[in-house]
Amino acid sequence: MVRKITGWHVFGCFALAFSVIITVNLTLAINAVRTFPGLEVSNSYVASQSFDADRDAQEALNWDVSADLVGHNILRLVIEHDGVAQMPSIEQATFGRATSVARDQELDLVFDGSAFTAPVTAGTGNWNLRLKARAADGTLFQQRIIVRAAR
Repeated sequence: MVRKITGWHVFGCFALAFSVIITVNLTLAINAVRTFPGLEVSNSYVASQSFDADRDAQEALNWDVSADLVGHNILRLVIEHDGVAQMPSIEQATFGRATSVARDQELDLVFDGSAFTAPVTAGTGNWNLRLKARAADGTLFQQRIIVRAAR
C-alpha cells in the first residue's frame, strides 16, 4: 500500500528536525554558561591601559617557564633564566582544567633548589597552571601554562 505524503507529513518532519536542533543548541548554551569560569579582569579597559608596559616588563625577565606532572600527583614548575633556576615569590598558583573552575586547586609551591613542586590531584588530559610570580625587582610575571597529564 502506497501512502501519499501530505502537507502535514512535511510539516511534522520539519517541526521534528527543528525541535532537535533547538534542543541541542539550548543544551550546549546552558552547559557553556554553567561551566564558564568567570571574568579574568573586572574592567578590561582599565587593564588594557597598562597591558603593553606590563608585557614588556615580563618579557624583559627572559624567563623560560615550564610545568609537568611527575606521576599523577606531583606538579613540577621550572623557572629558568639562561639555564639558571630562578626562585621568584609565588603570589598565586592555581592548577585546574581550562574549561571549568570546579576542580581548581590552590597550590603551595616549595622550591627544591632547581624547581618548584607541589602535590596535586590530576587525571589524564589537559590541565592549566595559572601562575602569578613576582621577580626580585618587583616585576609581576603572569602566565597560563598548559600541563598535559599522560595516560
